[in-house]
Amino acid sequence: MAQYSLLNEETGEKTELPVKAGTRGPLGLDVGKVYAQQGVFTYDPGFTSTCSCDSSIAYIDGDAGMLLYRGYPVDQLAKQSSFIEVAYLILNGELPQKDELETFDRSIRRHTMINESLKRLFEGFRYDAHPMAMLCGVVGSLSAFYHDTTNNQDPEHRKIFAHRMIAKIPTITAAAYKRYFGQPFIYPQNHLDYCSNLLQMMFAVPSEPYHVDPVAAKALDVLFILHADHEQNASTSTVRLAGSTGCNPYAAVASGIAALWGPAHGGANEAVLRMLDQIGTVENVKPFMEKVKNKEAGVRLMGFGHRVYKNYDPRATIIREHCHNVLKHFGQENDPQMELAMELERIALEDDYFKERKLYPNVDFYSGIIYKALGIPVNMFTPMFAIARTVGWVAHWAEMVSDPTTRIGRPRQVYTGADIRDYQPMDQR
Repeated sequence: MAQYSLLNEETGEKTELPVKAGTRGPLGLDVGKVYAQQGVFTYDPGFTSTCSCDSSIAYIDGDAGMLLYRGYPVDQLAKQSSFIEVAYLILNGELPQKDELETFDRSIRRHTMINESLKRLFEGFRYDAHPMAMLCGVVGSLSAFYHDTTNNQDPEHRKIFAHRMIAKIPTITAAAYKRYFGQPFIYPQNHLDYCSNLLQMMFAVPSEPYHVDPVAAKALDVLFILHADHEQNASTSTVRLAGSTGCNPYAAVASGIAALWGPAHGGANEAVLRMLDQIGTVENVKPFMEKVKNKEAGVRLMGFGHRVYKNYDPRATIIREHCHNVLKHFGQENDPQMELAMELERIALEDDYFKERKLYPNVDFYSGIIYKALGIPVNMFTPMFAIARTVGWVAHWAEMVSDPTTRIGRPRQVYTGADIRDYQPMDQR
């Protein structure tokens, strides 16, 4: 096995760092013994150069603009597969045979109902509570209803949890939507596919029939495929960290929902629409971009650039095409926000300032426009993201808890507080 050596210049002590090699990507240096042998910590704020685990679920090549699920390029899956098939792939490692997919699909449909008691839990939220707040609370409460199948070491329990969580998160999300808008809850209809069922639970009302638009359902399906997993992002890492304590899996997923809520993570597509509203008209795009280049206070370019991708986000290319299709289908080709988005993209791809900094459009840039065209309000954008990412969360959780080498996550720190000092009585301070 290849090794790197770390030399302590003060003591002359050398530590051998074993090299961990994956299927693709950079090598990883195992620094687990550095503190024990050298008495120093590695220091990496934001974990930009730190691997926290082994994983076989997803892979990102930021320089090449590549995203793989279990080895399959995401653009191929978005064009040829379905969200349910991709969910099976992410959970099980291989694309299913026809009978395997049918069995998995039936299981997901069978678990779509939520306990009737949860209706009263929704009623306890203030009428204008953010839907993500409701998701955090309700998902965290699920262990109170399914405590008989939360043995993390039982493979069958892990499977049941995964199917339940994937099946119930659209029902919970739709219920949060209905609670926010003061409408009656709509039960799932298990003859409908995953995304069609979500749409009818959100937009159907008891007083009239509702027809699911297949173009809307297909657009959602593609968006969910593209958001299903993204390696060790903030919310997935949060699920793994919480799960490493041995907590029940619903609590781990609830922690991921809380992390996703942040505007730097799942809330980024909301920020894109707010930015477009702030710009106002196409004529204001160029002055706005100049303000961005001049780093004027309070001016931020949202939806461009990515922590990992240093090339065009492969998901953005696919979403851009579907964005045009959806707007055309709903007669919104001249959508003002789409015009603004196109002009922002044109300038960013032509201006050396943005090209040198690799500020290409990312997945959040167009997804909010699609959601808006489908009639989904801005405060529901992040819950929609949560539905898709639940697949990745449960897959990573299951991968982690089934690994016998897993240890509780416990980062260290460089302490910068006061040095040791004696307690002073009140009259001596």
